[in-house]
Amino acid sequence: MKLLIDERIKESGLKKGYIAEKLGVNKDTLSNWMHGRSMIPFDKAVKLAELLGCEVTELYE
Repeated sequence: MKLLIDERIKESGLKKGYIAEKLGVNKDTLSNWMHGRSMIPFDKAVKLAELLGCEVTELYE
């Protein structure tokens, strides 16, 4: 399953630092999720989807 987190963040226009802060993680953790180096926990995926104005399923292909 391909992650589309990077694409969704770019589309949103939100700054990565802002998103990381709202999720309660550092930018390195967010970057790891964006590039598939680690899996995003479901609770964080739900919150990220809320921030980006999309459904959780839209974070994945």
